[in-house]
Amino acid sequence: MKICCLGAGYVGGPTMAMIAHKCPDITVTVADINEKRIAAWNSAELPVFEPGLDDIVQANRGRNLFFTSDMVPAIRDADIIFVSVGTPTKTYGTGSGKAADLKYIELCARMIAEHAEGPKLVVEKSTIPVRTAESLKRVLGANSRPGVTFDVLSNPEFLAEGTAIDDLNCPDRVLIGGESPAAIEKLVDVYANWIPRDRIITTNLWSSELSKLVANAFLAQRISSINSISALCEKTGANVDEVANAIGRDSRIGPKFLKASVGFGGSCFQKDLMNLVYLCEHFGLPDVARYWEQVTDMNDWQKRRFSSKIVTTLFNTVNGKRIAMFGFAFKKDTNDTRESAAIYVGRDLLEEQATLAIYDPKVSADQIFYDLQQPQTDADGKPNDKALICSDPYEAAKGAHGLAILTEWDSFKELDYQRIYDDMMKPAFLFDGRNILDHTELRKIGFEVFAIGQ
Repeated sequence: MKICCLGAGYVGGPTMAMIAHKCPDITVTVADINEKRIAAWNSAELPVFEPGLDDIVQANRGRNLFFTSDMVPAIRDADIIFVSVGTPTKTYGTGSGKAADLKYIELCARMIAEHAEGPKLVVEKSTIPVRTAESLKRVLGANSRPGVTFDVLSNPEFLAEGTAIDDLNCPDRVLIGGESPAAIEKLVDVYANWIPRDRIITTNLWSSELSKLVANAFLAQRISSINSISALCEKTGANVDEVANAIGRDSRIGPKFLKASVGFGGSCFQKDLMNLVYLCEHFGLPDVARYWEQVTDMNDWQKRRFSSKIVTTLFNTVNGKRIAMFGFAFKKDTNDTRESAAIYVGRDLLEEQATLAIYDPKVSADQIFYDLQQPQTDADGKPNDKALICSDPYEAAKGAHGLAILTEWDSFKELDYQRIYDDMMKPAFLFDGRNILDHTELRKIGFEVFAIGQ
């Protein structure tokens, strides 16, 4: 069997690497028009950072795992074609700011139809709106050669960045939706090489497509719920971690996704929530749409609240003050910054005329400047003196008036905070946006600490 995946991003690359690793008799080719990205997948420094991913790619690349920018032969030779391209939120026209932009999905469908020479199983791996498969089938059918047939399946991903390899190796479930029992079974057989059959769920196409959006909406809802309570805890003297622990012991609620923070980020939650809102509006369900939109509204409010807390605590002004930011990725163990809370907090502080000193162990300086919408140099070619990218956390904190923890990197727990305190301006303020540090010990050192929900 030969598998092709169109799209070499955060989903396509790791997923195909795991299939190749677990299925040595299957040839897996990842194809992408982005030659720079493909070159990175073929290099020693992969474009995606995930713990354990590098070892899997190195072990299988060139054996039964291949990365190419030549998409035509990859499509022509494949028995199964995964479509794993971006579906960003539209920034134009009808549905701008909410609806998913499906132009890359349609382009893939037209390319598959043009170059396929036999029966193909086309698998939706991208996060898409419910009923997209219907459009995909129409494009494939209207443009295919005589005698070429297609079956379309939905196989949404449920990966969490930072734990993607563990999620692929031992998933809670694999979801496959389709209309043809034979096509469904063909994909089931691939996953059954390493996943127990009772974890492989089969549904109709529409249930599978909708389940992805709903899963992310429910997870985001839990985060916004506990973040809303964090504000009440700060007003009443309750501790949000203690509240979360107490309610999480209820088996009907459970403990996961009840960690209060500066806000959720990532490529999925915000995008999928707004997509769900748009779908509800489209199908005439405005009350349902407003319900889910409030989840994103609460998340945006939490980020603004954190920024405002920094400004008001530093005597109502950060103009000309150095603020150290520890972390820029949206969560630990990834270099992904999409929708990271650090972006919005950083932009808020820059608008208040602060100087940012930023350290993240995995995010590049180029990415940070891009996300903050800041030039790397001024008109005279001198380095930007408002956004400083530092090589280590101690450099970032030196001379800072305040320190903000924006990503929950484990390494931040092991730093010498006495050294950091000694090098900061006094009073030294610390804002723990992830509640990962020992606040009692920090206060003994001399820090004035603000922690979410405490």
